[in-house]
Amino acid sequence: MAGVVIIGGGISGLSAAYHLAKAGIASTLIERRTRLGGVIHTETVEGCVIEAGPDSFLSTKPAALDLIHELGMSAEIIGSNDHLRVTYIQRHGRLRPMPDGLMLMVPTRILPMVTTRLLGWPTKIRMGLECLRRPSGAAREDRSVADFIREHYGQEAVDYLAEPLLAGVYGGDPERLSVASVLAMFTELERKYGSLSRGVLAARRRMKRLEGKKPPLFQTLRGGLGSLTDALGKAAASHMNVVTSTAEAVERNVSGFLVRLPGGPIQADALVLACQAYEAGGLLRPVDAELAELLESVPYNSSVTVSLGYDRGRFDGAQNGFGFLIPKKERQRMVACTWVGTKFPFRVPEDKVMLRCFIGGTPAEDDETLVSLIRGEVREIMGVNATPIFSRVSRWPRSMAQYTVGHQRRVEAIEARLKSIPGLYLAGNAYTGIGVPDCARMGKQAAEKITASAR
Repeated sequence: MAGVVIIGGGISGLSAAYHLAKAGIASTLIERRTRLGGVIHTETVEGCVIEAGPDSFLSTKPAALDLIHELGMSAEIIGSNDHLRVTYIQRHGRLRPMPDGLMLMVPTRILPMVTTRLLGWPTKIRMGLECLRRPSGAAREDRSVADFIREHYGQEAVDYLAEPLLAGVYGGDPERLSVASVLAMFTELERKYGSLSRGVLAARRRMKRLEGKKPPLFQTLRGGLGSLTDALGKAAASHMNVVTSTAEAVERNVSGFLVRLPGGPIQADALVLACQAYEAGGLLRPVDAELAELLESVPYNSSVTVSLGYDRGRFDGAQNGFGFLIPKKERQRMVACTWVGTKFPFRVPEDKVMLRCFIGGTPAEDDETLVSLIRGEVREIMGVNATPIFSRVSRWPRSMAQYTVGHQRRVEAIEARLKSIPGLYLAGNAYTGIGVPDCARMGKQAAEKITASAR
């Protein structure tokens, strides 16, 4: 094969380049930033490991762990401190712990639900009666997550469980997010059992029989996820040429594809678009207008992280768990806050405290003003009056793909169009998963298809 061009130097593009390099196939990776890694970016300040983007990945999805083991980084894996795992949700201005036994927003234990102050008695009674639901036996049309949870548990469960949880993970609105794409396992449990609670309990019993020791829910690397993207770049370096530039357009020709850059075009036999779907759509409009329209129809939300570091001796707030979520009904700016030192070992020195705050949208304020506003919310919610010794603000405009109702049909239509364009591949958080393992998996799949076609 004469060459492969990859547009996008995040985890998806780097995964593709790495697996191509393993197969002895050269690639040219085009990235507009002066660094690789995309939204994965780690720095260390005052001994604190600061993640500007994602800080971990789910241990239930193997692709990230497989990649880490291949790269010889197994000794760097750390897990979340699950024995300290308590997540709070703000209700009427106070932080209420999520009741034990919840699997996302599905209750599986009676006593914690009876005693929780997070939900009222009408919702608790409805959750109990939900166990009596019978299976429908047939798949249903895609619905919003909000409609799905409302049908099973009522509006309060949407407001104080589904909305804050999904806002923290997807940065999205449950009234728009697709239950078939976001909570696919739950839709299958509904079909089979009718009751989500009975279905989750049955699933847990099966897992206990099949598995040994349960791994931590979240895993990451001791030095931050930036060490993963750095290692990928180094491992692929012998077969990867990095071009710091912005792709302007893609054209199709008899040899494959022509990628137009400000410094001149690059010819490719195969092309991997590992950028945002709307960017891929803009590039592909000259190639396939219908595919471009489908890609550009994937909505995206923006996000901001604000990390605040403190001297422990002067910190005057409690950290009895992983952090807290703020429902839309009570939200000012902050969506969630992680108490980093409690959630993960080795991330924060003993003499420091670090809070990692999440904000949705695109705030108009400059960094200094935004930090001041978030400090005000932290003071109001946690009672923290201490002055941070450092702060870091990271802005990610249009970075979080939204799997809205009908997303599966859109992905199927995209895959159908791709079949008519040999040599073109897509990878990234807009298609079949938003997490680090999902993106690593899609990059690998693109590389495997290219390798197979080269034989």
